[in-house]
Parts: sequence; C-alpha cells; structure tokens
Amino acid sequence: MEKGQVVIPPSLCRKLGIKFGDELHADVQNGNIVLSPKPKTKEKKSRKARMIQDAELGLPVLTAGEGAPTLTHERIRELLADFP
Repeated sequence: MEKGQVVIPPSLCRKLGIKFGDELHADVQNGNIVLSPKPKTKEKKSRKARMIQDAELGLPVLTAGEGAPTLTHERIRELLADFP
C-alpha cells in the first residue's frame, strides 16, 4: 500500500456504481475503515471515442478528447483480472 490505494472488486464496484477514477471518502467508524463515494460536483460529459488524423504522422488514431484518462498497462491488467 505504498501509494495509499486499495483495490475494490469489480463486482462490488458495479453493484455500488463506482467507476475507475471515482474518488472515495474514507472514515473510521468503530475501528473499521468505511469508504463512500464522494459526491460529484458537476455532471461529466460522456466521452465518445472517435478517429482523428495524427498531426505529425498523418495516420488515423483513436481519441477520447483532451483530459481523457490514460489507459496504462496497470489499468488494462485491472480490467482483465475479472474478465470471464
């Protein structure tokens, strides 16, 4: 736990509506850690991936727009961990 992160099973995230990147509030109650989703301050626009032409190479690339989360090998490993 060197980064202060915890892993919540995907089935539990789906049940609670928690998505990757959502912030959680942590509290201690009766010696237990209680996590709850932080209220969202503004409605996020849905991001649609689209094909664009790379400015340098001229090749088609897939983009989700500015500010989209980066898909890292750690995130791919997390996504595939619970894949049937």
